[in-house]
Order: sequence, then structure tokens, then C-alpha cells
Amino acid sequence: MSMQAFLVANPKGGAGKSTLATNLAGYLARRGHRVMLGDIDRQQSAREWLALRPASLPRIDTWEIGPDHIARPPAGTSHVVLDTPAGLHGKALEKVLKLSTRVIVPVQPALFDMLATRHFLEALRELKAIRKGRAQVAVIGMRVDARTRAAAELERFFASFELPVLAYLRDTQNYVQASAQGLTLFDLPPSRWERDRQQWQPILDWVETGGGGLMQTGLAPAGGLNHN
Repeated sequence: MSMQAFLVANPKGGAGKSTLATNLAGYLARRGHRVMLGDIDRQQSAREWLALRPASLPRIDTWEIGPDHIARPPAGTSHVVLDTPAGLHGKALEKVLKLSTRVIVPVQPALFDMLATRHFLEALRELKAIRKGRAQVAVIGMRVDARTRAAAELERFFASFELPVLAYLRDTQNYVQASAQGLTLFDLPPSRWERDRQQWQPILDWVETGGGGLMQTGLAPAGGLNHN
């Protein structure tokens, strides 16, 4: 099986990239894969998180990588997750896309986040790796409260793109408390994050199945927003 590489990217800072990247890596490690978490962000949030991770948990490794040094991960790696900096664009974006088979774009329900993401998605689809189908793109709503007007605006924003919307993830302290200990949701007792597990399931299905069908059909948002 060829290496699967997930690029988590959005030009806006604070979009939830590191949260998404670390939790995805945690899920893949728990599935028994040889996982590498690459941190291209100069803030090195993902690398610092790895330093906190208890040795007793499923292993996640890293390798020397940075904005100006886009090196391939070590041989034998089965899955790679790349955490990226704000403002990633141009040649740097093209370089990391060469390593990637999937691109996940997290977006928060705020005007400036949506504006920045619109420009990013428009630029992304013009790149050769995307046009040729070598990398697939999907989006995820982050820190979404379905009861708000902002959530409805985000849903309308997503509907304007022919991309799979994998999930809408709520704003919860579970992510904050887990990351402070080098953990992910998948390392917590199931009873603590049942609601979050349900929200993550469409993401995990896409990760496991390859996402090809979703990309070809341009499906409506997976699961949608529950406005009750």
C-alpha cells in the first residue's frame, strides 16, 4: 500500500489546524499505522505537543521538516499528517502538495476566516496536483455552534464549493484538555467524548475509504448541521 499523506491547511491563523492534525495522527496511530506528524509551522505547535505525549500511548513520530526544508518522511512510513503555518501559499504550498495525497481545510464560522478560505480554495484548485487529481480536497467546520447565525453562514459558504464537507466539529474543552497532556480524543475514555466521536465518524470514514466517491459526486455537507 502506498503512503497516505494528509495536508491540513488554511491561510488563516487559529483555524484549528493543529487540533485537527494531532487528533488525526492520534487516530491513525491507534489503528496500528506507522504515523509521522510533520510540523511545517515555525511555531512548532505539533512538535511541542509530541514532546508531551506519554510513551505508553500509540507512537507518533516526526522528522526534520520546515517551511524551507520540505523533506520526505523516512522510508517505511505508512501515514503522514502535515500541520502547516498561516499564510501558506505559492511555491511553499506547491512543495508540500507534492508530499500529499489529501488536503483537509478547517474553517471557523467567522467572516474573515471564510473570506481567507475562499481565496485559498480558489488558488488551491488551480494547482496541478489538484487539477490532475493527485490530491483530494475536503473541508471541515471547526468550533461550530449549530444554534448561531454564523453556523448557518458557514453552511451556505460550504454549499458554494463542490467539495465534500466532512463534518462540523463543536467547540469543546475536550480538545484543550487532551492536547495539554499530549493526548487526542482517541486516547480518552469513550464515555468522555461520545458526542465528539459521532462528529468525527464521517472524517474517519473518508480517511479509511479514500474519499474518491465523495470528490466525484460533490455531495452536500456530510451529516449537515443539526439546528435543533
